[in-house]
Amino acid sequence: MLSGKDPGQQALFALGEGAPVRDASRARQTGPAALAVGEAPPGWPEAPAPEAYSGLLGEIVSCLAPHTEADPVAILAQALVAAGAAIGRGVHVAVEATLHHPNEYVLIVGESAKARKGSSWDHVARLMDMVDPGFSARTSTGLSSGEGLVWALRDPAGPDPGAADPRLLVVEPEFASVLKMTARDVNTLSPVLRSAWDGRPLALLTRTAPARAKAAHLSVIGHITAAELSQHVVGLEAANGLLNRFVFIAARRAQLLPEGGRLNPLAGTGLPDKLASHLEMARGAGRLLFSPAGRKLWWEAYPSLSEAGPGPTGALTARSEAHALRLALLYALSDGARSIGPGHLRSGLALWGYGERSAIFAASRATAGPVAHRIADALVAAGRSGLTRTQIRDVLGRNHAGAEIDAALAELATNGTAHQDDSRPDGSRAAGRLPHTWIAGSLPTRS
Repeated sequence: MLSGKDPGQQALFALGEGAPVRDASRARQTGPAALAVGEAPPGWPEAPAPEAYSGLLGEIVSCLAPHTEADPVAILAQALVAAGAAIGRGVHVAVEATLHHPNEYVLIVGESAKARKGSSWDHVARLMDMVDPGFSARTSTGLSSGEGLVWALRDPAGPDPGAADPRLLVVEPEFASVLKMTARDVNTLSPVLRSAWDGRPLALLTRTAPARAKAAHLSVIGHITAAELSQHVVGLEAANGLLNRFVFIAARRAQLLPEGGRLNPLAGTGLPDKLASHLEMARGAGRLLFSPAGRKLWWEAYPSLSEAGPGPTGALTARSEAHALRLALLYALSDGARSIGPGHLRSGLALWGYGERSAIFAASRATAGPVAHRIADALVAAGRSGLTRTQIRDVLGRNHAGAEIDAALAELATNGTAHQDDSRPDGSRAAGRLPHTWIAGSLPTRS
């Protein structure tokens, strides 16, 4: 289900020491001086269920959220991936012969440069530096080729000492450039990224400098705008399975803080030390199993996770089971648990549900053509008054055929970006030849 609600305003955080609340307006009033942001774009995904913010990382995010303009769900998702990157391959959950380790890929999708994607990562980076002093040394950027990635993770061989540590987190603030690289026929980055997510051995088979990485533990965080991503969602990157190895997280500015927030909201909470202890314990945990109640819930959730979706959305969410399982594993390990309980699985399912809705949002942006985009922007600007078809034609400069405008409007109606409204102010329906009005957003439910 999609809505135009603001995920930042629905993040369910109190702006104090962190207990979740269900009234975001109350939260804004009790914290540092903040201003509300504008409405979310049409089709923006409905906020994550509260279960996504459960556990230790949820508590950490609840402390950070009042003091940043970044979207809490972006902080949460990146914190989970960073925690998994710090843990390494010493723990896994098995499905048949496949071992799922706590390495995950996440793609933060912001509508513009003002989505505060970078700020969301800065909070996570500072947290992880407190948790793991060597974390920044194992964090890199600059994905450009598969050969370079294998070399950075290579095993020792002869006089070559190999990589200092098989754990690596790549953070790409300009992920669009990575997708451009993977589109080149001669570039090996896409297959290496896919194999690394799968946990398979990596190999660089050149005559001069062959290298192998049998135990590479690669995690990836990418930042991209919705407009940039729309150019790749229906292309090769979606078809070959690279993008469906990412959890999509739609993020936007959650609030306006003209004077900023507290410099270090986690100071004195003891939460970073607690997380450090849990991650250290997780590094040698071996195989994690479901608790009996967790196993029961997994059986209940599995059929719906296994259903294939249609079109571009189906291509982007084809690994639902694996992502939900890895997220549940990350929640469990971050909590210091010895098994995956129902609470961890509910948290993983809640965050994956938001990721699935974010993928739908990304796919809808990708399938809308330039004319549809212009109409959608004009309808957002028009607000509740909307635009008649004649006004839409005028906005387009009267240089588009009627059939082209009709096709664009039908596309916007199909993906929930706009709807036609012919009601009068008193709620009755218009009749005769009165002009129809188009309004941004999906068709509201009528009683």
